[in-house]
Amino acid sequence: MLPDAEALPEAPLEPPMTLLRMAEIIRAIDPEAQPAGNAIQFTIDDIPIVVIADPVADRMRAMVPIRSADGLDASELMRLMQANFDSALDARYAVAQGRLWGVFIHPLSPLEKDQLLSAFVQTINVARTYGQTYSGGATVFGGGDSNGIYRELLKELQELGEEI
Repeated sequence: MLPDAEALPEAPLEPPMTLLRMAEIIRAIDPEAQPAGNAIQFTIDDIPIVVIADPVADRMRAMVPIRSADGLDASELMRLMQANFDSALDARYAVAQGRLWGVFIHPLSPLEKDQLLSAFVQTINVARTYGQTYSGGATVFGGGDSNGIYRELLKELQELGEEI
């Protein structure tokens, strides 16, 4: 039996995500982040990330370049599609402008700070694990090291953004 809705504790409400709020969170992670219009470029663990937001369409995307798309054969493209289904999690592999990217796409205004931080970790992880496990890293079955690495990076990002 499901609990009565009145008995459930109310979750603390975060303010809607905006370009300004997202920039503040990113600058807490990388003070040298470079805004350019609706985009912000920054680095985590030597990996470049580009975040583009469109407030009118209420969408955002975080993107990590992985490699040139030249030379991706049918078997590699099939593996990327399989990973998009089961191991890349909320991040995805995508091809645009002649490059292979790790991409996280989400509505902007309902995006919570921890979801944004998780987006960064997942896009970094699909880039790092390309050619190996093709994993977003948040959920890994088995006794490997990936979950610990993911939790450590997420905790580090959360601590950097605590004041926001």
